[in-house]
Amino acid sequence: MPSEKIELLREKKKALALGGGAKRIEKQHAKGKMTARERLEYLFDDGTFIELDAFVRNRCTNFGMDKMEFEGESVVTGYGMVDGRLVYAFSQDFTVTGGALGEMHATKVVKAMDAAIKVGAPIVGLNDSGGARIQEAVDALSGYGDLFFRNAIYSGVIPQISAIMGPCAGGAVYSPALTDFIFMVDKTAQMFITGPQVIKTVTGEIVSAEELGGAMTHNSISGNVHYISNTDQDCIDSIRKLLSYLPSNNMEKAPVFELSDDLNRQIPELETVIPDNPNKPYDIMDVIRPIVDDNEFFEYQPYFAKNIVTGYARINGKSVGIIANQPAMMAGCLDMNAGDKAARFIRTCNAYNVPLLTVVDVPGFLPGTDQEHGGIIRHGAKILYAYSEATVPKVTLITRKAYGGAYVAMCSKSLGADMVFAWPSAEIAVMGPDGAVNIIFRNEIKEAEDKEKTHQQLLNDYRAEFATPYKAAERGFVDDVIEPAASRQRIIDAFNMLEGKREKRPPKKHGNMPL
Repeated sequence: MPSEKIELLREKKKALALGGGAKRIEKQHAKGKMTARERLEYLFDDGTFIELDAFVRNRCTNFGMDKMEFEGESVVTGYGMVDGRLVYAFSQDFTVTGGALGEMHATKVVKAMDAAIKVGAPIVGLNDSGGARIQEAVDALSGYGDLFFRNAIYSGVIPQISAIMGPCAGGAVYSPALTDFIFMVDKTAQMFITGPQVIKTVTGEIVSAEELGGAMTHNSISGNVHYISNTDQDCIDSIRKLLSYLPSNNMEKAPVFELSDDLNRQIPELETVIPDNPNKPYDIMDVIRPIVDDNEFFEYQPYFAKNIVTGYARINGKSVGIIANQPAMMAGCLDMNAGDKAARFIRTCNAYNVPLLTVVDVPGFLPGTDQEHGGIIRHGAKILYAYSEATVPKVTLITRKAYGGAYVAMCSKSLGADMVFAWPSAEIAVMGPDGAVNIIFRNEIKEAEDKEKTHQQLLNDYRAEFATPYKAAERGFVDDVIEPAASRQRIIDAFNMLEGKREKRPPKKHGNMPL
């Protein structure tokens, strides 16, 4: 082959690698952002990224588009290895037309998604785009539709991960919203349907882009986003970490890591973690971290619905999804946001064959008109639905309070828990002792000469008889009451026993979740 043809190829690839040119790359760096290609190089193991469709060009002739330079169609797509496992990815190039999406831009992304589904590999989208390419009109909108359709159809088949690393506005937000996990970079990323200027024009409300759709807004208030990072590098590091807890597709299990922790480790500090006063809070992390391998817990949505904790860990080297009430926040009550957060996490774990560990200390559903009018019945029912639907191994540990409908909702035996453990400090009942005594013994207290003494005596008797795990254990709703120090050992044993679990549901198109 003539050397000039080889040289021409090299020159073309060199031009493609520059994207929008040196000046625009400098501007990108000045904002604290990596370029599209730098992000992909950082995501994948060294030297493993293979680019696809580098020479694709748009075919639009409107507004002189045919005379403009759009290197790579403002998106870089391809595949490579992450910790030795195949992953597909696309990275929008803000240095080329602000990363705007047109027909062929969308076509490149769609091809990567279709390739990923064929081989059962996760797909990671690094979003940094000004939105639809206006010049391409309905062709650009159709491109978004193609993405949305695949996001929905491939959901639960291959893990789909989105990172918002710059602007993401209008219809562009819905593709990330349809994926399994969303990351955002603080201060450099924004996400909204209508921007501050449109809002000011329509409603007169003045709001900054950061307040409206910044990373912390979506992590703590809207709940649209699951993780926040300080820099592009931090974000990609977190994506790599998340992938280590997930299988490549729904037909596989997550990778098993060599155990670096003691399989039979006793945890004596758990004997004193529950306060003597049943109304005193404690941090549920003091229960979770000692139980899991090496105290490592990768929390999911840490800033949203803090009254419930969700996240990934390894127990005996194997991935586990953990859902736990947080007594240090709202006494661990379940509210509307907790319902949404927990249900989504449970369903994601179930879709990708990640077993579930539920740690229970819940006094009930949060009372109040705001909750009732906001639909706590519907939101709370999502947890019930998600646990009932889940067929992965389900182990439950009750540490203290487990009252009423909230006890049932937190993966009780009735919702299909395979193994339920309780500590001796567990209180499993319809309601707390105070409320129960006031209702059951209302007349006795009313007629007593010393009402306070009678109330206290009845309360003590009720606590001794019913505020324990033993009535539930008598009925078989608790499989064993265990010493807290043995929790890790017993949980590992339970998951080992459940390794071969097979459970089927009636054939149907899909259920009708209370959305």
